[in-house]
Amino acid sequence: MDKLSGIPLDDWIVQGREFNYRGYKTRYWVAGEGEPLLLIHGFPSGSWDWHYLWHSLARRYRLIAVDMMGFAFSAKPRHYHYSLLDQADLLQEVLRHLGVDSYHILAHDYGDSVAQELLTREFVGPGRLNSVCFLNGGLFPETHRPVRLQKLLMSPIGFLVGRRYQRENMAQTFGRIFGPQTQPSQQEMDGFWRMMEFNQGPKVMHLLIRYIAERKVQRDRWVDAMQRTEVPMRVIDGAVDPVSGAHMVARYRELIPQADTVLLDNIGHYPQVEAPDQVLEHYLDFRSVCAGSEHSLAVEC
Repeated sequence: MDKLSGIPLDDWIVQGREFNYRGYKTRYWVAGEGEPLLLIHGFPSGSWDWHYLWHSLARRYRLIAVDMMGFAFSAKPRHYHYSLLDQADLLQEVLRHLGVDSYHILAHDYGDSVAQELLTREFVGPGRLNSVCFLNGGLFPETHRPVRLQKLLMSPIGFLVGRRYQRENMAQTFGRIFGPQTQPSQQEMDGFWRMMEFNQGPKVMHLLIRYIAERKVQRDRWVDAMQRTEVPMRVIDGAVDPVSGAHMVARYRELIPQADTVLLDNIGHYPQVEAPDQVLEHYLDFRSVCAGSEHSLAVEC
């Protein structure tokens, strides 16, 4: 099956809007009508990761995607305390700006951790979150297997690694985490690199990577929320991802009651890029299933 039609990066960029967050310029995108769906990107790329799914989802939902602080076409200050909790604050500010008081989440990688924080906040704030769907991400620190680049960025020489980071380094890393039969095209690699290099992004990668340690600090709090929540959740996961693939899903099934999981054979870390048609199918099924479940008595998915 041919891949869903995507959006060229230049076209994507011009559709973006500006939002001032703590004195910094961030970029966000909106499209469609209906129930709001927040798309949360991963590390080290940005919201363009969703471009293959964008048109299909926009026919059904009101889409919102934000390049988080330090990523893609948002500000990348070199003296900033990057954190997952701060990224959750940013997303909540954008939602308020757009007048959104009830929403769903589709997240990937780093975005999964931000989604875990937003889910956890449901227990201390107004009920706003109606469903969460996770794509490949480190939901549990004990199952996350960082790639060599991440290990180097976390080391004492991380700042030097970022400064010397080039497109070839990115291509090598992405080649390892994509599925063997779904390797990124040159056009996709060009787009990933443009997101990363904008505003000298590699120079803040060693600051962004602190999220891996932050996950460990928040782990029990987040897992407790996932175990107690009544918000419908599904994992759609590329099975051959060496970072957060089938081994992460196995742990998810151990820890999460009535775990709803989908494994995509031969797909790696970026299922929304490698197999967007499959992700769309399983995501729409999730929304249909949870709307018809007992949860629909309290929450319309």
